Amino acid sequence: MDFSDKVVYQIYPKSFSDSNGDGLGDIRGIINHLDYLKTLGVDYIWSTPFFVSPMNDNGYDIADYRAIDPRFGTMADVEELIAEADKRGIGLMFDMVFNHTSTEHEWFQRALKGEQKYIDYYIFKDGTPDKPPTNWESKFGGNAWEYVPHLGKWYLHLYDVTQADLNWENPEVRAELKDILRFWKSKGLKGFRFDVINVISKPAEFVDDDQGDGRRFYTDGRHVHEFLKELVADSGIDGMITVGEMSSTSLDNCIRYTNPNEHELSMAFSFHHLKVDYKDGQKWELMPPDIAALKKLFATWQEGMAAAGGWNAVFWCNHDQPRAVSRFGDGQSTAAKMLATAIHFMRGTPYIYQGEELGMTNAGYTSIEQYRDVESLNYYNIMLKNGKTVEQALETLAARSRDNSRTPMQWSADKYAGFSTVEPWIIPPDNYTSINAQNEVDAPDSVFNYYRQLIKLRKALKIIADGDIKFIEPNNNDVLAYERTLGDEKLIVLCNFREHNVKVDAYDGFEKLLGNYDGLERELRPFEAVVLKK
Repeated sequence: MDFSDKVVYQIYPKSFSDSNGDGLGDIRGIINHLDYLKTLGVDYIWSTPFFVSPMNDNGYDIADYRAIDPRFGTMADVEELIAEADKRGIGLMFDMVFNHTSTEHEWFQRALKGEQKYIDYYIFKDGTPDKPPTNWESKFGGNAWEYVPHLGKWYLHLYDVTQADLNWENPEVRAELKDILRFWKSKGLKGFRFDVINVISKPAEFVDDDQGDGRRFYTDGRHVHEFLKELVADSGIDGMITVGEMSSTSLDNCIRYTNPNEHELSMAFSFHHLKVDYKDGQKWELMPPDIAALKKLFATWQEGMAAAGGWNAVFWCNHDQPRAVSRFGDGQSTAAKMLATAIHFMRGTPYIYQGEELGMTNAGYTSIEQYRDVESLNYYNIMLKNGKTVEQALETLAARSRDNSRTPMQWSADKYAGFSTVEPWIIPPDNYTSINAQNEVDAPDSVFNYYRQLIKLRKALKIIADGDIKFIEPNNNDVLAYERTLGDEKLIVLCNFREHNVKVDAYDGFEKLLGNYDGLERELRPFEAVVLKK
C-alpha cells in the first residue's frame, strides 16, 4: 500500500481530552474530538499506549497488552473509537512496546517466582549483588541491570528499572508478540507503531563497553531484520501502515527497515535531526540549534532514503520531544508555520503531534514540583549531583523535558485549557488563553488552517507525495532549502531558521504556492517560509 500522500496525527491520550472530570485524558475524550481531526484532514491516528500499566513511564511500561487501563476507559470504548474513526475515514494505529514489558506483567511476575519458562522470556544473568553483568547504562540513568536477590540473577532494563527487556532470541516470546498483533488487527486496527524496535536484538555475549553506554552492542542488532520480517509476515500485518521508532540508528539500516522489497516496515522514525542542539552530543547539555548540521542531516536522510527506496516518517514533535516551535523558533505562529512547511513538503509521511497544529509551545515551568516525567526527575537529581545549580537544572529541564510535549491539549481559553473541568495531572502553559483550538479552527490565517492547507496540498499535488528531492543552497547556513521535482514540475521550499532577515537565491520563473513570505526580493523575514512552484 502506498502511504506517500497520507498524514498521521499522534495522540497522547493522557493529555488529549478528559471526558469524565478526573484530570486525565481518556479514550472517550478522543472520540469526542474525532470531528476536529476530520476537519484537520488527517488519515490516521497513532495513539500512544492506554493498556494496563503502572504508569512509571506514562504507559510505555505495559502490564497487559490486551487490556485497557481503567483510567482511560474500557475495551468497549476502544472498539467504539475504532469504529467511529473508520466512519470518518480515519484509521487507528496503536503503539506496541515490544522491547520490554512492565515488571508488573504476568510474565515477569512468574519469572520472579522462579518459573524457568518465564525467566527465559527476559534477559536474566547469574551473578552477585556487587557486580552487574556489564557496565551498560540505562537510557533513564544508572546501570542497565537490576539484581533480584532471591533468584541470584540480574535482569536487563535498557530503560526504567520497571521495564524489563524481553528476550527476542526466545521463539516463544516472538510467538506471544505476533499473537498480540493478530488480536488488535482483528479489532479493526489499520496499523502499528513499534517503540524502540531497533534495540530488540541483543548480542550473543554481554561485555562491558569501554567506549560508551553499551548501545553499540544492541542498536540495529544482529538479528533485528530477520526478527522484523518474521513478526510482520507471521502476524499478517504486511501491507498495513507500520512505523518503527529507531534509536541511534543508521541510514543503511533504515533503508532496509523500510524498503518495500524487504517486507519489514512502511517507514521509520530517526532522531538525528533532533540532536543538533545537544552540546557535545549530550541531551542534558544545552546549546543553540546547529542549523548547518540540521540541513546536512535532512539532506543525507532525505536524499539517501530516496536513492535506495527507503521511506521516512518526517516529524518535529512527539511525546518524547520538546515543542519544535520553542526549540527551533520563537514560540510564535510564523515560526510554527515555517516549521510545518519544512516538514510537510519533504519526501516521507508527515506526523503531526497533538497541539502542533495549533502552535503549542513548551511548558515554561519554573519549579521541579511541576514536572511529572520519570526521566526528567531522574536527570534533575543527576544534574544536581554533578554540580549544577537548581537554576541551571531547571533551565535545562525547561528546554529538554519530555513534559514539554505532555501538557494538556489546548482546546479553549476556559479554565484548564478546556482539557478538563478539574485540575489536570499536569498543568498547561499560561498561553492557552490565546493558543487554542477554539480560537484557531475558524480563523483563516491560523496555524491550524495552515496545516489544513498543507494536508490538502499533499493530496492534490502528486509532486509532494511522489517527487524526487534535492537539497539546495548548501552554503546558506540560515535557510533550509530544497527542491522537489516530478517530470516537468518543480517546487522550491525555502525556510528561514533565524530571528533576522536572510538572503536567498533568485528563482526566476517561479510563482508563490504557499507560505508566510511577504514577497521581499530574495529575502525572507525572521522564521518565514515560502514554497515556489514552476
